[in-house]
Amino acid sequence: MMGSQQIIVLVIFLITYGVIISEKIHRTTVAMFGGLLIVAFGILDQNEAVHHIDFNTIGLLVGMMIIVSITAQTGVFEYIAVWSAQKVQGEPIRILIALCLFTAIASAFLDNVTTVLLVVPVTLSITKQLKVPPIPILLSEIFASNIGGTATMIGDPPNIMIGSAVKELTFMSFIYNLALINFIILIITILLFTLIYKKQLHTTPELKKHLLCKSCIEEIKDKKLLVKCLIVIILTIGGFFAHQFINIETATLALIGAFILLLITRDKFLHAALEKIEWTTLFFFIGLFVIVGGLEATGLIEALAKKAISWTGGELKSTTFLVLWMSAIISAFVDNIPFVATMIPLIKEMGHLGISNLDPLWWSLSLGACLGGNGTLVGASANLVVAGIAAKEGHHISFVKFLAIGFPLMIVSIIISSVYVYIRYLM
Repeated sequence: MMGSQQIIVLVIFLITYGVIISEKIHRTTVAMFGGLLIVAFGILDQNEAVHHIDFNTIGLLVGMMIIVSITAQTGVFEYIAVWSAQKVQGEPIRILIALCLFTAIASAFLDNVTTVLLVVPVTLSITKQLKVPPIPILLSEIFASNIGGTATMIGDPPNIMIGSAVKELTFMSFIYNLALINFIILIITILLFTLIYKKQLHTTPELKKHLLCKSCIEEIKDKKLLVKCLIVIILTIGGFFAHQFINIETATLALIGAFILLLITRDKFLHAALEKIEWTTLFFFIGLFVIVGGLEATGLIEALAKKAISWTGGELKSTTFLVLWMSAIISAFVDNIPFVATMIPLIKEMGHLGISNLDPLWWSLSLGACLGGNGTLVGASANLVVAGIAAKEGHHISFVKFLAIGFPLMIVSIIISSVYVYIRYLM
């Protein structure tokens, strides 16, 4: 039987998601109101609510948004857009493929949010010049980011958590066990996107010719500022690679980079940079973190995980597939971080109860939690960041529109993962 607090938080969660899906009210307003209700009903007190807000996500977003907004003043994104479009002869489908591959590779070694913050301005510049709809390419980049992030230990927060909790799962273990399957999923996903959007992604010969005749270097407006920005970006990204060794979180590194850039430009871009921060996206995250914190604090996430595991009786094959599919479905709708935090000790406990080989469970948890983020617009940080930037440029990505494409393609990726896990670990 559920207690009164569990019922209250579940009702708030379901109503919040229902209104978000309906899009009658802006999702930021709904999420913040839902989060405030969690506090008002005493599910969490104010200090506990603040504790559940993931500052690493918020700080990383703010820092990188400032860096990217200042870097955009140099014209470098237009330069990259023209250069890359010229390399593929201005063909929109080839541009989609090239940007997807770049996004996936970058997301394997950088935070997904950082990657999309860098690649989305390039995408919008290309599509504007070729007069093609940007949403198909932006959606494909979201998928590529989440798939690429699954391939390494540092690419996605669930993998970082699993790698930290299970010492025998090293950086190379993640690449050895996950890189191949995620490459296969990426190629199939790109193929499906090209088939779905082939008719929409076309431009005129005149626009292609105009783009091909452009001089890339003329797009650079401020070379001195570009040098400063590149130095800060390289140092910041270098810090991301080393953050586990220097014990400084990625949010702190991103904010240090942002304010170093503001210092060396003598606050010339301070007001413009602050105006470019996606405040609606940040507040949406804050509201969502508090709501999911309520689910976690009342034990609903843990109860669901334990109940699901009890259904299999601890049998390895059925437990492995249950972990994979349950992780994917739940991670499509709620933040995967508290879910993975709950699953890690449960899987460890199964090792004490007699399952000698836990590897299939760990890799299933990783694949499900990371790839599940492609299922809905709220499934991963990168999804919301891209949607926020697109909306600011007048391109609306609705919850339902994303769901119609995202959920079926996510299911395809989990079916492929199921076949892989069975062949590699369970046959």
